[in-house]
Amino acid sequence: MYWRDAVSDRPPLAVVCSRYPAVSHAFVVREVRALRERGLDVHTFTVRRPSQAELLSAVDREEHRGTVALLPPKPLRLVAAHARALVTRPLRYLGALVNSLRLSTGGARAALWRLFYFAEAVLLWDECRRRGVRRLHAHFANVGSDVAMLAARLGGPEWSWSFTMHGCTELFDERPHRLPHKIRDAQLVVCNSDFTRSQLMKLVEGGQWDKLEVVRCGVDPAALEPPARRPGGDPLRVLSVGRLVPGKGHRVLLDALARLRDEGIHTVTTLVGDGPERESLERVAAELRLDVRFAGAAGQDELRPYYADAQLFCLPTFAEGLGVVLIEAMACALPVVSTRVMGVPEVVEDGETGLLVSPGRPDLLAGALARLALAPELREQMGAAGRRRALREFDIGRQGEALAALF
Repeated sequence: MYWRDAVSDRPPLAVVCSRYPAVSHAFVVREVRALRERGLDVHTFTVRRPSQAELLSAVDREEHRGTVALLPPKPLRLVAAHARALVTRPLRYLGALVNSLRLSTGGARAALWRLFYFAEAVLLWDECRRRGVRRLHAHFANVGSDVAMLAARLGGPEWSWSFTMHGCTELFDERPHRLPHKIRDAQLVVCNSDFTRSQLMKLVEGGQWDKLEVVRCGVDPAALEPPARRPGGDPLRVLSVGRLVPGKGHRVLLDALARLRDEGIHTVTTLVGDGPERESLERVAAELRLDVRFAGAAGQDELRPYYADAQLFCLPTFAEGLGVVLIEAMACALPVVSTRVMGVPEVVEDGETGLLVSPGRPDLLAGALARLALAPELREQMGAAGRRRALREFDIGRQGEALAALF
């Protein structure tokens, strides 16, 4: 009761995303609900409303109903919000507009987008003003953070904003996202890994480093309780969960599976997720004569049977800020095979909870898969260690408490 009473006195918080809820960002939903369970009054805003087809779970649909979408705006609402801001705080209104345009990357198209961000920020400011919300937190360094930053600037000194940096796309080229400016302007920057924090540290002077806090994404271990008994025997049942995009390395996995087949190790692989690579991956899997099942996108409440039916989990990613699906697999006591990139080693302990290999190497990936395929006792040992680590390090309850303390 003490913790809940302590945080209940804190001011309400607006969580802003470019799209909320999103299929591949279930960790944001978990975080929002964990904060609410700890007494914070959290209001959710999305720049664009997801389609009904993207709402794959009951939790997503519930969050969707309670989330305010900024786009598409109602014309009268848009005009009223801008008129109210211009009349009541003309200098701040013009200052936010100028600030938005200054962050343009150049050219008429970029300037036009900056005007759109400003228009959306005024809508966000007006709705937060009406609700008595003065603290804004954005997820990702994309349009959601731009809108939150401008809305807080319009609100004045009694308003503040922060954002969570998940990586890793924004780290490849920070200029379009104006990361150094956002870090300096924000009151707090939550980083999902030590790796992510280190990449932000190099963008700003040392005086800004204290505002960079690491809070890793969490999962609900109870929702991913391992099965009483894993399927055994041949063929090896491999699972991979993630968007079917080039950066996840699924093509490398297919090449590795073909090597295993040639070595006499038979596999049945399930790919959960969807994306632009699906058609080409299906074609390659057919050409290689692999037993690969494309399950499509799945909601969070549909994932546990996939984890329970697998014998090991593989994510051959080329870049990953942290790798939430790795945590989910570990929570379900699955041994993990992944790549030694970015934040992944902060999740997977090589040789303890799984095996890590160099990215883009189907030969090394095949070797790691073969090692686990031939050693069921090692799979069980690593799976149990992964479950213990997930409970100890990545429980959403602990992560929610850490975030509540920061907010």
